[in-house]
Amino acid sequence: MSSPFLRALLTRARKTLLVPLTSFNISKTLSTTLLPLNPLKPSPTFNPFSSRVPSSWHTALLSTEAPLSGSSSPSLTADKPKGKKKSLKKSRFDFTKVDAKLLPTIILVGRPNVGKSALFNRLIRRREALVYNTPGDHVTRDVREGIAKLGDLRFRVLDSAGLETAATSGTILSRTAEMTGNVLSRSQFAIFLIDVRDGLQPLDLEVGQWLRKHAPGIRTIVVMNKSESLDEQGLLSVAAGEAHKLGFGDPVAISAETGLGMAELYEILRPILEDYMIQLPTEEKNEDGVDCEMESGDENVPLQLAIVGRPNVGKSTLLNTLLQEKRVLVGPEAGLTRDSIRAQFQFDNRTIFLVDTAGWLERSGREKGPSSLSIIQSRKNLMRAHIVALVLDGEEIAKKKNSMNHAEVVIARQAIEEGRGLVVIVNKMDLLRGNKNSLLDKVLEAVPQEIQTVIPQVTGIPVVFISALEGKGRAAVMHQVLDTYQKWCLRLPTARLNRWLRKVMSRHSWKDLATQPKIKYFTQVKARPPTFVAFLSGKAQLSDTDLRFLTKSLKEDFDLGGIPIRITQRCIQRKAPDAKTSKTKSRSLPRIGLRGGSDKRSHSSDTSPC
Repeated sequence: MSSPFLRALLTRARKTLLVPLTSFNISKTLSTTLLPLNPLKPSPTFNPFSSRVPSSWHTALLSTEAPLSGSSSPSLTADKPKGKKKSLKKSRFDFTKVDAKLLPTIILVGRPNVGKSALFNRLIRRREALVYNTPGDHVTRDVREGIAKLGDLRFRVLDSAGLETAATSGTILSRTAEMTGNVLSRSQFAIFLIDVRDGLQPLDLEVGQWLRKHAPGIRTIVVMNKSESLDEQGLLSVAAGEAHKLGFGDPVAISAETGLGMAELYEILRPILEDYMIQLPTEEKNEDGVDCEMESGDENVPLQLAIVGRPNVGKSTLLNTLLQEKRVLVGPEAGLTRDSIRAQFQFDNRTIFLVDTAGWLERSGREKGPSSLSIIQSRKNLMRAHIVALVLDGEEIAKKKNSMNHAEVVIARQAIEEGRGLVVIVNKMDLLRGNKNSLLDKVLEAVPQEIQTVIPQVTGIPVVFISALEGKGRAAVMHQVLDTYQKWCLRLPTARLNRWLRKVMSRHSWKDLATQPKIKYFTQVKARPPTFVAFLSGKAQLSDTDLRFLTKSLKEDFDLGGIPIRITQRCIQRKAPDAKTSKTKSRSLPRIGLRGGSDKRSHSSDTSPC
């Protein structure tokens, strides 16, 4: 390519890029930013608020955003003089050294489908909340909690369900609004989101009045979400003028999906969060530091407990019973829970993370919308958990005379394949009392036997019978979960295992003693779940029958019921000495050393898989 042609092409590309920048009514700092330019490709028309802006240009836009001023118009349309780019001020308070319980709490409120869950995911930097564009439906129904990380700021953020003040009493919408009102009592600040594309709706005004009624002492910040779709014609200023009708001060224009405007949100939140932390008593901050050091030990690792099961078996009611508070939405409707809700609580001086998953359904390929996302999220939480609590319906067991159906067997087997501890909980036992005492006794006797029949991979699966609605069985469930977790983390010494192995092998009946595999030693190489390795000498290997016998003996002798046990085998092969090495060894070593050589020393490093 000739150099004149290249210079002409570069000149044309620069004109195409810089001319629209000067004609738009945006910050002049954007025009001084060097955007990526490829001279071999035509430059698209630049529109800073278009949803089709390339991702590399979004980075340039975020790096040049200016903080909001006290004026009524948003900062995205304010002109600033040319000069050096102003860096964001850092917080004068170190939020990373504060305990999560003492951090300020901010709740996200607004009408449905304004982007509350998307902003929640943006703040916690993970995709935990389900995000789906359903204007006529509510994706979020429960209150989700997380630790937000906005620059050097740290605070607790709550994602609430969409508010509809005109909902009929007793419906799902009225129950979600009641739950949001209860959560407001433990929040210090609120972020009121509106959809700037739709403009200020009558429902937004009703939500504003609802906030003034239920949270008069909470500082509220209005956030105009989805502002990346506005053009340069001053529509952002018009939307900001409409947002002032809510009466909560100057709004902040952001885009939770692309991250646009998060710098302005940081500048608004930084002073009010700093003032809140400064007003905290000094004693609480000192006690916080001591608690953090104590919880940093390995013995206090939080236990991850996942509550799984089919829809409408009482999983959310069980979570509320374990937490002893109304944390998630419950009701007679099947499939009420959509998000997997995480909650933390203390039991017997141990930190436990509970995860309430959506009802487990078989994937038929026909699921659409939030239900398909709920199925995927439930499977992910099953793989992250340490202990899996499988909840069954006691009333349905009594009617169908069958403990587990196909879906529940699939859940149990998948938990075992993933190496997780399993606890079976039979709920709704209060419905079998009264005139059904004989039926109650039959269920108590038949369920453990049937579970052992349909899940033969693990023996001794613990079964707990409770009534979550009445709050009975909470202590029994947690003691059984902690006991299963201790077994799951168990480590046995090698010397104890080899003493046990000699006793076990002596009582095992071998078909042919000549071909009997010789186990040199038996050791545990891993916990969570317990994993063992049998080192064999010779070519004979342990059969599947022998491995099942060793697994059963381990569970019976060491009380390891309810958790999966893995046993692998490796061969210790004897290497044939070379002619040169044998001559040198015979010359250097005395004859007594050759006679008294130990097999354990000579073959300890010659281990290889069979």
